[in-house]
Amino acid sequence: MAIQVAVCGPRDAAEGERRDAFEVGRLLAERGAVVICGGYGGVMAAVAGGVHSAGGTVVGILSGADRTGACDDLSIVIPTGLGEARNAVITKSGDAVIAVGGSWGTLSEVALAMRGGRVPVVQLGGWRILDADGEPVPGIRHAATPAEAVNLTGLWPVRP
Repeated sequence: MAIQVAVCGPRDAAEGERRDAFEVGRLLAERGAVVICGGYGGVMAAVAGGVHSAGGTVVGILSGADRTGACDDLSIVIPTGLGEARNAVITKSGDAVIAVGGSWGTLSEVALAMRGGRVPVVQLGGWRILDADGEPVPGIRHAATPAEAVNLTGLWPVRP
């Protein structure tokens, strides 16, 4: 069975976030992972583009009840009609979760993944979650580059 990695990020992504997401998708596909994302624009479209460019498989878990608005590079499209509740489906489907950038939806996905406590959660850019004392919340692995984000999942031997 293939390794599955959920990649989350904002629909309204900055150019740097889209570049990082594309590279994360490409690197994951090169390692044979199936990538799961939200299936729309921004980080989701960029990661799908990266996976597609490397000949990999990317699954879009859509919030809507049909394929309307799905990005072009998806291999498989799953309309759920669940709205934002589909974020739980995305995060529960991954052997690891990589969040690229930050938004309220992305924050909910990080929270769901951390709450599940069963998979590595890696943050590349975006928001930093702090506790009441202003310290980083333990458990989230922070990456500075797409390659480091993929390596920090711990699913494969570390590559440069």
